[in-house]
Amino acid sequence: MSDACLQLKGSVVTTFILELYRYSAKEFSQQLQSKISQAPEFFENSSVVISLDKVNESVEDIDLEELLLLCRQFGLQPMAFRCTDSRFLASISVTGLTLLTDSSSRESTKEPAKTPIATQNTEIKTVLTPRKSQIISRPVRSGQQIYAEGSDLIILSRVSAGAEVLADGHIHVYGHLLGRALAGAKGDTDARVFCNKMEAELISIAGNFLLSDALREKVWLQPAQVYLDEQTLHVEPV
Repeated sequence: MSDACLQLKGSVVTTFILELYRYSAKEFSQQLQSKISQAPEFFENSSVVISLDKVNESVEDIDLEELLLLCRQFGLQPMAFRCTDSRFLASISVTGLTLLTDSSSRESTKEPAKTPIATQNTEIKTVLTPRKSQIISRPVRSGQQIYAEGSDLIILSRVSAGAEVLADGHIHVYGHLLGRALAGAKGDTDARVFCNKMEAELISIAGNFLLSDALREKVWLQPAQVYLDEQTLHVEPV
């Protein structure tokens, strides 16, 4: 028997990105409350990463401590900031939260590779690489979560109420969809959700979501697909 007192394991959790464009306490509070009121149970105690990458205001105009307090008052749990703007680094460090940066945005100190000069005619072939798929043949039970990272998710059975399925690509449910389905988890706006029987608690594509009340008014207890077009979710029979 091992005498280890702990173990670090990889895990998948649903984390929301709060993209900030500008800030005033009153406006922020009103809009956040309006958003959360659409699905209070869904957002309750949800982890959130606050992105400052699209903020154009000066540092002095944004009180990060106040912003965090408002998030917590509405039941959100801020876990980190995402920011590549050096203006905000000092303010972020005071909050005690983690700073996430996009490694692709960092300047490289390496010299760019020189492109070889072709001395002969070169034939260029385009090869299309199909997106990978993760296939689940068993029912997804209440309380379970399945995440298909970098791929589509195909479920050959039902997704029970209280279960959650996520994919960076499309989600196909060849059974009864009663739980939550979140496609385009990393922002793919072309992702879609397909199911054989629509009765979902929530459908989300690239962060845009519909709850069961809205789904009932469109396609309910029927085969359906959900897709995103110009920031609006569309639900259609299939």
